[in-house]
Amino acid sequence: MPELIRDPLERALASAVAAMSLSRGMFFAVSALYFTRGVGLSPAAVGIGLTLAGGVGVLASYAGGRLSDRCGADRVQQWALAANGASLLAYAFAGNVVSFVLVAACVSATRGLLSTAQMTMLARWYVGPERVAVRARLRVVMNVLIGIGTLLAGLALVADTTTAYRLTVVLVGAITILGTVPLIGLRRRVAGLAARMDASGSAEASRGRSPLRDRTYVASTVLNAVLAVHFALTTVGVPLWVVYHTDAPTIVVSVLLLVNTAYVALFQVRASRGTQNLRTAGRSVRRAGLLLLTACLLFALAGHLGAAAATAVLVLAALASSAAETQGEAGGWGMAFELADPIRAGAYQGLSQTGNALALMLGPAVVTTTAIDHGTPGWIALGTLFAATGTATAVVANHAATRRDQHNTPVGTTPARI
Repeated sequence: MPELIRDPLERALASAVAAMSLSRGMFFAVSALYFTRGVGLSPAAVGIGLTLAGGVGVLASYAGGRLSDRCGADRVQQWALAANGASLLAYAFAGNVVSFVLVAACVSATRGLLSTAQMTMLARWYVGPERVAVRARLRVVMNVLIGIGTLLAGLALVADTTTAYRLTVVLVGAITILGTVPLIGLRRRVAGLAARMDASGSAEASRGRSPLRDRTYVASTVLNAVLAVHFALTTVGVPLWVVYHTDAPTIVVSVLLLVNTAYVALFQVRASRGTQNLRTAGRSVRRAGLLLLTACLLFALAGHLGAAAATAVLVLAALASSAAETQGEAGGWGMAFELADPIRAGAYQGLSQTGNALALMLGPAVVTTTAIDHGTPGWIALGTLFAATGTATAVVANHAATRRDQHNTPVGTTPARI
């Protein structure tokens, strides 16, 4: 896929994302078994350690924005990717809970830096609809390669030995480090990249507005973070619900994951069209909230049906959830880009990615304490939260768009009716 992309920067980013996602898919498939069997940790220790590491990742996501403004997002991307690969490789040498937590913290921190640096690069280099479109294409690459990586890791799962899991972890680290190769020398290969990335040389940058003082941006970040909790449905909530609370066969969990991967790959780019417009972005997020409400109601219904009917309803729920994912991500990207002060792109994208990191860290707990612990009432509460959040996000987007229209209206003229 990357070789079909003509833009040199997008091609380099796509190649790096492909390597990182391939390794991530492999790691997701074997990590739990490796940590418990290879390192010898209890499931509780793994959960606590990863939660602590997630907190470090949240802080790193925010710091990554400041670092990208100061050092250049392209440099931060390359350094963080290399460090992420080295950290993943270090898992092969973890022998106790202390070393595991330290390595996990490094993995989470470098991943946080990576996500913020990538968004900052897109914000600084591309403009208008191109930013969201490139981000959408990168996400398609990510989803497809994660799926391939998961399939490749099946070889280790078939072998089911500590050696096979450890070897997979080594490959994960090596592949991630190889992902830095297309990022090397970007400044020489892409004319004008250095000037765009080096915000530290601009006198305006130090006077730019802090994102923490931008109430509209903070509100958008918080609301989109709440909506991003839905990612925990796919990774935690749905597998637990299918296995322990429905009559559907366990294999359905894999089917639902494939449905999600295929849907995002096919429709993410289409969903992103027009979301550089704030009102369109707000409508997209509102639509995502309503789709998530529908998905939650369907998931709840599946718990009251027989095996065949439950399977059919679960597939419908997965389709609704996947559609919500593409709509919510597209709208969220549009708002994160368009509401940001371009002078301090790194700081703004850092705040946006901090919200996403918090959602990823807290999402499993939110989903399990609502839908999994309380069944149908929990699903209804969770779906209502998503729908209300999507609606509130659309209100924020419309308000920001109206203020922008008024600000851009020449003196002596009447703003057009919306």
